[in-house]
Amino acid sequence: MLCCESMQSCGSDILADGRLADLIRRVSTFGMVLMKLDLRQESGKHSETLDAITEYLDMGTYSEWDEEKKLEFLVTELKGKRPLVPPTIEVSAEVREVLDTFRVAAELGSESLGAYVISMASKASDILAVELLQKDARLAVSGELGRPCPDNTLRVVPLFETVKDLRGAGSVIRKLLSIDWYRNHIIENDNGLQEVMVGYSDSGKDSGRFTAAWELYKAQEDVVAACKEFGIKVTLFHGRGGSIGRGGGPTYLAIQSQPPGSVMGTLRSTEQGEMVQAKFGLAQTAVRQLEIYTTAVLLATLHPPDPPRSMNWREVMEKISEVSQQYYRSIVYENEQFLEYFREVTPEAELGNLNIGSRPTRRKKSSGIGHLRAIPWIFAWTQTRFVLPAWLGIGAGLEAACAKGYKEELQAMYREWPFFQCAIDLIEMVLAKSDLSIAKHYDEVLVSPSRQKLGEELREAFRMTEKYVLLVSGHEKLTENNKSLKRLIESRLPFLNPINMIQVEILRRLRGDVNNQKLRDALLITINGIAAGMRNTG
Repeated sequence: MLCCESMQSCGSDILADGRLADLIRRVSTFGMVLMKLDLRQESGKHSETLDAITEYLDMGTYSEWDEEKKLEFLVTELKGKRPLVPPTIEVSAEVREVLDTFRVAAELGSESLGAYVISMASKASDILAVELLQKDARLAVSGELGRPCPDNTLRVVPLFETVKDLRGAGSVIRKLLSIDWYRNHIIENDNGLQEVMVGYSDSGKDSGRFTAAWELYKAQEDVVAACKEFGIKVTLFHGRGGSIGRGGGPTYLAIQSQPPGSVMGTLRSTEQGEMVQAKFGLAQTAVRQLEIYTTAVLLATLHPPDPPRSMNWREVMEKISEVSQQYYRSIVYENEQFLEYFREVTPEAELGNLNIGSRPTRRKKSSGIGHLRAIPWIFAWTQTRFVLPAWLGIGAGLEAACAKGYKEELQAMYREWPFFQCAIDLIEMVLAKSDLSIAKHYDEVLVSPSRQKLGEELREAFRMTEKYVLLVSGHEKLTENNKSLKRLIESRLPFLNPINMIQVEILRRLRGDVNNQKLRDALLITINGIAAGMRNTG
C-alpha cells in the first residue's frame, strides 16, 4: 500500500492502478500464503530426538520404554506448562534438524503450514511424540518473542504404510481417542476432525498389489469405525503415486471404489511425478481434474458405493490375498536369485546415478529390496515393459480361489462390487500395457544365463495372471471394455518399442563402460521416452 500511495502522489496512477493494484487485491483476497505446505518426517526420527532429551535429563532412554510408559510420560508432559527441552542441550546434527524444524513450524504457525505427517507410524505414542515436540517448540519460541506463537499447532497426521501397520491402524486411532487430552485437543485445535493417511507404495512393495489394496480397504473401514465410536469426524489422506503399483489409476474410479462411509464430504490425495504435469499442466485440464474430484467426492458422500454383499465375499478376498502375498514374497524376498536378477534385467542401478528423482533411491545404505524406495522399484520394472510389482501374485491368488470353486462368486464380485471391479480393471490395464516379448529381450541380453530360468518362470506367472483376470472379468481380450485405452496403447507402440530396443543396447554397453558420459546421457533420454509412453510410472 505504501508503494501504491507513493506512486499516486507523484502522478504515476497508471502504474499504481495496474499490476500493483492487482497484486494488492490478490493478497487481500488470498493472504500472503496461497497454499499451505505439509511437513513430513519418519517416526523413528522423533524417537531419536526424545531419546536425546530423556537421556540428557537422566530419565533413561525413551525408545526402550514400553508403550504404556511412553504414553504416560507424553500425556503428563503435554498437560504441563513448562518446557521440556533445556536451551543448553547438546545434540547430534540429525536431532538438531528435527528440533529446528519444529521451531520453524512454531514461528510460522498453521496459516503457513498444513499438516505434520508422520511416516511409518505404528503406535499411539508416535502421534503424541509429535504433539509434545510441537508444544515444547512453541513454548520456547513464545518465551523468546515475549508473545504467543501465531495460530494453532499443526494437525498431526499418522501415515500407516506397511501391511502390519495398516492392520493396526484402527486400534491406534481408538487408543489415541480414548486419551482425554488428545480427544479434547482434536476438538479444540482441529474442529473435531482426525486426519489419517494411508500409504499405497510401501504396502504394495511389502506384500504385493492385491494384498495391499485389500488391507487398505479394511484399514479405512476400521479407522472410520474407530472415529465414529468417539464422535470424531475423519478425513482419509491417500498417499497415491502415478503407477498402479503405488495406488494410481483413474481418479473417479478410485474414489468410487472406497469403502462406504470413508468419503464423507472430505478427501485428500497426493499427485506425484509426471502425473502433476499430466493432470494440472494446462488450465483446462486442471479444471477438468478438479471437476472429476468434486463429482466423485459428492457421489461417494451422497450415494456411497456398495460394501461386499456377504461375508463370503470377504472370505474369498482373504483367500486370494493370502495366496497372492505368499507367492509375491516367495519371489521378491525369499528367492535368492531375485535380487541379482532384478539388478541385471532393469536399469535400477543406473537410475540411482542419474539424479532424476527428488529423493535418494534407497532409505538406507543397503542393496536389498526392503530399503529400496517404492518409486524406483516400480519405475525400473516399468522401463522393461514387465511392470512386475503391479500384477505379481494376483494370478496365483485368483487360481487358488477358482480351484476352491469360487469362479462364479468372483464373477459376481466383479459385476456388483465397485472395489473388486476397480482392482481387476486396473490390473487388466497394466497387463495390456506390458509386453512379454520386450521383457524377454531384456532377459536375453542383460541377464546372466544362470538366472534366465527365473525370468521364464515370471513370464509364465504373467500369462497365468492374464488368463484368470480375463476369466473373472468375462472379457475375451485385454482392454475389451476400454477401446480408447486400446487405441492409445496401439498408437504409441511404433515409438515405444524401438526406444526399448535402444535402451537394452545402451545398458549392455554402459555396464562394460560405466564412466561413459555419452552413454549415460543416451540412457536418460530413453528412460524419459519410455516413461512418457507408459504414462503411469511415478
